[in-house]
Order: sequence, then C-alpha cells, then structure tokens
Amino acid sequence: MLRTALLIVALSVASPAAADGGTLRASFRIAETSFDPAFASDAASDSVISCIIEPLLSYDYLARPVKLAPRTAEALPVVSDGGKTYTLKLKPGVFFTPDPAFGGKPRELVAADYVYSFKRHLDPASKSPWAWMIENRIAGAADAQAAAVKAGKFDYGAKIAGLEAIDKHTLRIRLTEADYRFPYVLALPNFGAVAREVVEKYGLDVGAHPVGTGPFMLGDYKRSSRIVLVRNPGYRPETYVPTGPVPAELQPVAAAMKGKRLPQLDRIEISVIEEGQSQWLAFLNGELDLIETFPQDFVDELLVDGKLRPALAAKGIRHVINQRPNTWWIYFNMEDPVVGGYTPDKIALRRAVGMGFDNTTYLRVVLKGRALPATGIIPPGVEGHVAKPAFDAQRYDPAASRALLDRFGYKDRDGDGFRETPDGKPLKLEYWSTPTSQTRQFDELLQRNMTAIGLRIEFRKDRLPELRKMARLGKIPMRADGWNADYPDGENFMQLLYGKNVGQENQARFQLAGFDRLYEDARRLPDGPPRNALFAQMTELALTYAPWRMTFNRIEDQVLHPQVRDYAPHPILSQVWPFLRIDGAPAKR
Repeated sequence: MLRTALLIVALSVASPAAADGGTLRASFRIAETSFDPAFASDAASDSVISCIIEPLLSYDYLARPVKLAPRTAEALPVVSDGGKTYTLKLKPGVFFTPDPAFGGKPRELVAADYVYSFKRHLDPASKSPWAWMIENRIAGAADAQAAAVKAGKFDYGAKIAGLEAIDKHTLRIRLTEADYRFPYVLALPNFGAVAREVVEKYGLDVGAHPVGTGPFMLGDYKRSSRIVLVRNPGYRPETYVPTGPVPAELQPVAAAMKGKRLPQLDRIEISVIEEGQSQWLAFLNGELDLIETFPQDFVDELLVDGKLRPALAAKGIRHVINQRPNTWWIYFNMEDPVVGGYTPDKIALRRAVGMGFDNTTYLRVVLKGRALPATGIIPPGVEGHVAKPAFDAQRYDPAASRALLDRFGYKDRDGDGFRETPDGKPLKLEYWSTPTSQTRQFDELLQRNMTAIGLRIEFRKDRLPELRKMARLGKIPMRADGWNADYPDGENFMQLLYGKNVGQENQARFQLAGFDRLYEDARRLPDGPPRNALFAQMTELALTYAPWRMTFNRIEDQVLHPQVRDYAPHPILSQVWPFLRIDGAPAKR
C-alpha cells in the first residue's frame, strides 16, 4: 500500500468570505486520445473521463494515507465468501446527463449499466487496455471472451456468472478467487458507467460524445486543441465530508469546503499545449490558472535552490510538490527483429544500450534535477519497491557496454565507426518520440551516447496518441514511456510486463513464463514480506532480460495562481478539479 503520500510545499487556504464557482483554465501537455473509458488510457483522456463518467468508488480527496470512498455506490462494498464476492448498493436518483440517445426522457443510473460497462472491457472488439484488470478476475469473464473470439462477436445479452444486477440498484460481483485489492478496480474512472443507448447511438465516435452521471459535461470540443467542461446542472446534491484522517496541513482546505456543494466550479477550459515554453508563458500571462505537471525544462525559471523564486511568490503564485507514485523507462519491443528476443546476444544488445545511456546527465541537464533515478519497476512509496536491486538498473559504463557488444559479436566490420550484427548485417536502432523541445534534448543525448558505443540510431517522430496506438500494435522498436499509479499497489506496475497484457499496457511485449508465474502468485498473497519477495524476484528478472532500461521517478511540480482555492494534490486521483473553486466567482448553492 502507499506509504508516503505527498509533500506539500504550499497549498490553497480559502478565506471564509470567498465565493464558490468560477471558470478554471487548465492545460494538457499531451493531446487526448478518446473519452471512451473502455479505450482511453492516457492521462489527458482519463482526466476528462473522471469528471464526466463515474465509477462505483473513488478516493477521499483529503484523507492521508489515501483511502477509498463511495462515489455512485451508497457505501464501500460488502465483502463475503472469503473475499470472492462484492456486493454494492447504488445511490438511488442518480441520472445521466440528457442526451438524444435517451429520446428526451430522464435516464437513471442502474446496476445493469455497470454490468454492461464491464462487458465492454471484455469485448475483444473494444481492444480495452483495461481488460487485464477483470478478464481473469471476474467469474465467467474469460469464458465470455473465448466465446466472443469463436463467434466473432461479443454477446452482450449473455449472462456472466460474476457480473449480476440483483435488482435495479444492487450489483454483485463474484471473483474466481479471493482478491482484497479488487475495490481499487471499482475506483478507476475507466470502469465508470456508460449507457448502452449512448454507445449504440454514436458507435465508433462514442469517444467524442461522453455521457455520464458526473459533476461535469462535455461542452465545446476541438479535438487535440481545446476541451471545455461545464457544470452538470442535474448533478445530485453532493458535499465533501472527509471519511478518513486529514493531516494538519490540509485541515484549512477541509474547513473551507465544509458544507459546499460539489462541483464548486461552473466551467473548466482546457487547452492542449504540447510545448513547455508555451505552457509556462501562458501561465505567466494569466491565461492559465494552474499547471499540474510543470515543464521540467523551465524549472530554473520557477525555482531557486528547490524553492519558489521570490518574485513569483510576491505575486501570490504557489508551488506544490506532489509525490505521485510513478516510474519511467526506455522500452524495447521484445518482438522486434533488431532489439527484441530472449537469446544471449539480444539480451546483451539491450543491456549494452542501457549501460551506454547516461541517465545521470539526463536527470541533471534535461530534467533539471526534478526526478530521482528509478531503481526498479515499483516506485518509492509503494509496497514492493526495491531500493537496491541485485542488478544495477542505473549503471552507466560505456567501456563495459563496448566490451559486451564486442563479446557477443556486434563489431564494426567495415570501419565506418558503427557496429554490425553478429552475422555481419547492418545494425540500426529505431527510436520513436514526440516532437517537443524536451524530447529533442533527450534524443540528442541518446544519439551521442549510442554513437560513443558504436551504435547507429535513427529517430522518428509522431504525436503521443499515435505513438500509443502504434505501441499497442507492436510497431515501435524503442520508445520512452512512464506510468502513474492507478491504485496504490505494486501489482499496478508489475502488470506492465505481464505476458497476458501484450497488446494492452505491456508495450515491451515482454513474455517470460517465470515472470508471469511470480506475478500470478503475488496476486494471491496478502501484503507483506512474502509478496514483496516475489516483487523483488520479478524486478531482478526484468532487469536481467532488459525489456526496459529504467530511467527515473518524476518529482511533480505544480504551480497555481492565488485565485485557485481548495486545492490539494492527490497521489492517485486522475483529477481534483471537481473540488476546486476560483476565488471571487459568484456563489452557487
């Protein structure tokens, strides 16, 4: 479980006379891919989805350590059958926002909507990146998938033993085996409820027409450029009441929110600004109210000796550090003919690339020191983190890299300064990245590093949504990527290399029977030393076979103008926008 929550350098404290509501102006560094919760898995898309489409559970906004809380469910699930059965009662009178799909009639949220929404993840045609969370957990789910593959179509009318709407407002989920971490799945925005009528009306374009029961609705929308969310006028009466311990530094926020109806904002205007410089200038010019992931290439303009520059502080600008559990890496496509494979020569090539990459310089120069070296798959603060693995994931040793390449036959046979494959064929690495200033700096460093060890590398560019699509199809040989925790458990990171998740979030397409066995064994164990020992073994296997070259754990800097109130960063929630307000806006009661 999450051991460290967050370090708050500065936070919002609302004055008693401040009014509710207003318009929040925010931004994304990456473009959204889709607002279909069964398809999207990027941070931008999930941020919007979490404001529109509601899962059964969520997290308490201010409780630390993080704690699950009901959302559309009346309470946390009732657990029975030794941890195999979960029963939830939905809040009555929760309605979807009006949409032509409903024929002009009010449409109440019912238990059957969650049954349908879960089935969408199981449907092979959805290509859901979240299917791994339920396909081998829910009783009968795997059989339904197999039947769909055989028939060429998923039967949404067929019953699944583990998904049952007992009555209009009662949902029962039965698992294949005891799993006390399953409630985390129920808190993911991507497992929120969508209405079948909406999916059938919009078809393949449903990702541009999200309809949910959440605090906001989609307003103006220009793909990959501008997203506007507007308050849902029919949202049920909700006020924030802490369900767990609130630390002293967050007590003023809790006091300011007491009795205030959610959402407090009337409108959220989101701009897609991919370049860090443009984002920072927009903030300085007052065009953005906050930056939730500050561009690291401009951190010297924000901080001095790790603290907010006095000139910025004098303007009321606040700086927050959110220690969100995350891990970043360079991955190799294990099915690629050049860098993939499990034979000693292929492993040697990947490990040589890893030893040839100067991660220390990358963190110091490109990331401006706003990251820590990643020692393993599971980040600090999450149970199972390995601070000192048996294999050094961060070793930078160009001489050893060159020697390893020589030993396994990667030699420069024609004297052009670049190595050929052991069988004498041309050797060229292919690396994909986004066209931003920070990735260009990374590319330049990587090219220098690879040239120094005699490896030719070619760089190709595309926007992140396209890269993610290509990655799922196994079309990218090498790329850098990262993962923020969906829930506070090491399994959420280990699944990124689980063999059955190839085509979903296992972008390295790593398939190793020994790793998979350990992963499955760990899922059956409670938290504790035996489970952590399995995580340590999995970490060692991953570092040995080298589908990833570990890079960093990001330090997430956030900046806010003084008008943003009731703000506290959350280590897990996709977005905290529904809890915020803009100082001076007219009150909404």
